[in-house]
Amino acid sequence: MIVAQNATAQEQATRTEAATEPQTAPRGEEIVVTGSRIAGTKITEALPVTVVGQDEIAATAAVSGDELLRSIPQMSDQSFNSSNGQTSSNFARGDVGSIDLRGLGVGNTLVLLNGRRLVQHPSSQASTSLAPVITYNSNSIPVFGIQRLEVLRDGAAALYGTDAVAGVVNTILRDNVNGGGVSLQYGGAEGTGLREFNGSGYLGTDFAENRGNISLLFNYTNRSALTSQDQDFTATGDHRFFDDFTGTVFEGSNSLDDTSTLSQWGNFTTGGIRVRRGTTNITSAGGVFSIQPTANGGCSADLGGGICIDDATRATTGADRNTRWDSQKNFPQSIIPRLDRINVFANGHYDLTDNLTLFGEAGYYYAKTRSIQDSVFSIGSIQMTVPASNYWNPFGPVTFANGMANPNRLAGIDAPAAGLPVTMTSYRFVDLGPTVVDVTNRQFRALLGLRGEALGFNWETAALYSQATVRDVQDGISATLLQQNLALSTPDAYNPFSGGNPDDPTGLPISAGNLAAGEDFRIKTVRRGKSTLAQWDLRASKADLLTLPAGDVGMAIGAELRRDSYLDDRDERVDGTMTWTDSVTGFEQPSDLFGVSPTPDTKGSRTVFAAYAELAVPLIAPEMNIPLVRSFELQLAGRYEHYSDFGSIAKPKIAGAWDLFDGWRIRGSWAQGFRAPNLEQTKATIITRGNTRRDYIRCEADLRAGRIATFDDCSQSFVTTGRRAGNPDLKPETSTTWTIGTVLQPPAFNTGRLRTTFTLDYWQVKQKGIVGVFGEGNALIADYLARVQGSSDPTVFRLAPTADDVALFAGTGIDPVGRVQYVDDQYRNLEPQTVRGIDFGLNIGLRDTGIGDFTFAANAAYLLKYFRDVSPDIQILLDARAAGDINIDTVIPEGGDQIRRDQFPKWRGSGSLTWKLGQFTAGGFVNYTGSVIDNDISINGENLLIKAYTTASLYVQYDLKGGFTDGTQLRVGVRNITNAQPPIDSSSFGYMGSLHSPIPRYWYVNVRKTF
Repeated sequence: MIVAQNATAQEQATRTEAATEPQTAPRGEEIVVTGSRIAGTKITEALPVTVVGQDEIAATAAVSGDELLRSIPQMSDQSFNSSNGQTSSNFARGDVGSIDLRGLGVGNTLVLLNGRRLVQHPSSQASTSLAPVITYNSNSIPVFGIQRLEVLRDGAAALYGTDAVAGVVNTILRDNVNGGGVSLQYGGAEGTGLREFNGSGYLGTDFAENRGNISLLFNYTNRSALTSQDQDFTATGDHRFFDDFTGTVFEGSNSLDDTSTLSQWGNFTTGGIRVRRGTTNITSAGGVFSIQPTANGGCSADLGGGICIDDATRATTGADRNTRWDSQKNFPQSIIPRLDRINVFANGHYDLTDNLTLFGEAGYYYAKTRSIQDSVFSIGSIQMTVPASNYWNPFGPVTFANGMANPNRLAGIDAPAAGLPVTMTSYRFVDLGPTVVDVTNRQFRALLGLRGEALGFNWETAALYSQATVRDVQDGISATLLQQNLALSTPDAYNPFSGGNPDDPTGLPISAGNLAAGEDFRIKTVRRGKSTLAQWDLRASKADLLTLPAGDVGMAIGAELRRDSYLDDRDERVDGTMTWTDSVTGFEQPSDLFGVSPTPDTKGSRTVFAAYAELAVPLIAPEMNIPLVRSFELQLAGRYEHYSDFGSIAKPKIAGAWDLFDGWRIRGSWAQGFRAPNLEQTKATIITRGNTRRDYIRCEADLRAGRIATFDDCSQSFVTTGRRAGNPDLKPETSTTWTIGTVLQPPAFNTGRLRTTFTLDYWQVKQKGIVGVFGEGNALIADYLARVQGSSDPTVFRLAPTADDVALFAGTGIDPVGRVQYVDDQYRNLEPQTVRGIDFGLNIGLRDTGIGDFTFAANAAYLLKYFRDVSPDIQILLDARAAGDINIDTVIPEGGDQIRRDQFPKWRGSGSLTWKLGQFTAGGFVNYTGSVIDNDISINGENLLIKAYTTASLYVQYDLKGGFTDGTQLRVGVRNITNAQPPIDSSSFGYMGSLHSPIPRYWYVNVRKTF
């Protein structure tokens, strides 16, 4: 442990919140705790700061920032994670983890490294309100190099500016190292192929007669993938009959079958032309037909090899459920991708004079992941036409252009002699194999500064530049090249009518012929992202600006100038550079990447100037001998920021600490905060996003016609395109935060050998103007309501109804409608939300007991309220459902209290216990996540309950002494010792990856050596 002086403020915060040893600063410096910018002040005692030290980090056995943050109860779900949306390039993929304190949403927690901002990760993804959000990448921080992690659980915009709505996470890395150390760790998860090696170390030396120091931290991690086939709950998307649901209303529910209706058994149409063989209908009246196994029955024409044509859209329920695609069963999809990660960080300082120090930092992060994901599939808004000339087309020409007779045209049909082109309305290219996704993340950081003392002020100035890049490479299909291949009149053409494998329709669908044909049109697509942060700051503080009767008034002032930039450079086949024109219909599509909606590049930058001031004002001191007021101190702070794109904003803060008597403190704060809309929310042009949405008006038609018994049986779900757009007129999201709490350190329980601290903090955050969109799913519900009332929603654009659509709605009393083409939407400031809760902390340290030293720490977060107001448009839908105008099982994002809904459990908690006796150490860590409700499944108005989840970890360690082995530690540990399985939910992977871990019991061994 590095030794220094003047750490009083930090010692108090550390003992109060984390029961760790005091963490210290480089020699001759004073520690500035995250909650204040005034070195040496005691005002930090007024602020709820959780400090996670090296012992706590070791107990969690975390090797990544994502794993470490999940162990802190005040952290909410990790929406950027390895299992979320990995099949879509519209998600942030690869080695990325998000930070979301209090559950207020990604982007509402400011992340600092050594007290200064981190550059944001350059890939965005949609929030729960469907607006693009950007995170700081928690995995870019070297866990082994962390000296302490400070979490300020309080609004701090008045000190730090935008994003500090929920609080601040400040990572302090080791510095001023004189010596070195190395750590080697190897571990693996039972019953899986997941194996992990981690090599870390630090090295440093003093120079110039101790006037300077340079320190180096490094880490390398290599991890194999955790695949879907490693565990039963991820090995299939069909969880209807898992034991978790036995005897419940959800047993056998179709909503628990998340296998895909988009499969190798395609749906097609001849463009409204019915095809017959004599009096037998080969297609529907609208020309619709599908491919299915002959054994399913209901065939209109046999194609041989165990497959046939059905004269309707393919059924996916009942006996035809076998035509669904279960990718997790057939492909070893990556639940956690294969990883190589490197973290290198150097810092140093040199005393130019006794009052002037030059300091600097340099960091580099590199990570490359490989993920195996599902195969390419079609979307409803971009459909491919198979030319009549296709060799495998069952409605192709009698004779090909080269004079060869067509062996695959169905005999006796009334299709024209020249054949009919066929449109693929639903198809998945499973016979081309899974999609490989390679993501490379890089991030570097360089800082150079000066600090010193002048006029009684400790001052510091620094220039910082940081850049993050991402390169996301994915397998894809060129629409232009695909259609060229489909036009071939030879067996070299791709055959979309084979059901995958014509020789064995019940086996793994790999067709050698189609696999070879795929070489003509398979491509690699690249999405590149880049974000930069350039910042200059000047800060000064003085702990004794002036003296009042109760003590010294402290002051901090500062100014910052920074420039943020953001670039999302999409592949040229997606951003409009390369388009595709259907050779049959002549219709031009803005995207040449099959199955991917067009997305233009997004580019933007902004410049921000900021100034702040802070005062620490003691009003009452113990020497005044005032009853029930041993001491009282205030923090007053304010910050002004000017943005080049939307103007100025200023926010204040006030906090206080009141000691009634020795050992009992009451603390509280009130603050206003804000989050500036990110550059994608303001700069993006029209962005199209395809998501599978249920078309409720078609479900209503099925229900009225008696084809289904409840909405739970409805299979009218399709990929629906939402056209979203940035809004330069967006205003900042604003917030008001207050906390009140107490710290108890009873003298009777704080003796020479015993240290006890109990903390309790009650807090509330109210946000206004949260950025989001109405959403295409909500728009389809609004359209459902409008159409049962005889009108339609103007934002929902549909194709003209086909003859089959007319038949679907016949006799239901609803006017027939076509499939959804797209939904118009735009980012906007939405309704407010209020979040309220209580934090608990208990820390006990007992030393010199005769049987060792004991340290116990418990931390819990209780969510009292998460009230989200709904927009007037959503309220209309809720009222209609309550009135029975639309079906009770219509899933609407409800307002009101969101506690236990999806990612907001009522209780989260963790606890650690460490025992040290001589050279032996043992430790344990328990993490608890309370139950939540799965909003995505409803039967008779009842939602699925996701049970509470608890994991426990243990380790034993022995420190060797003497000789060459002196300074060597041997550790054996196990994470998730009870082999707890995450509770099953309705998602395809069967668990909630933002809250729960899929990793079973995990054993590891670790060897450390210091020198």
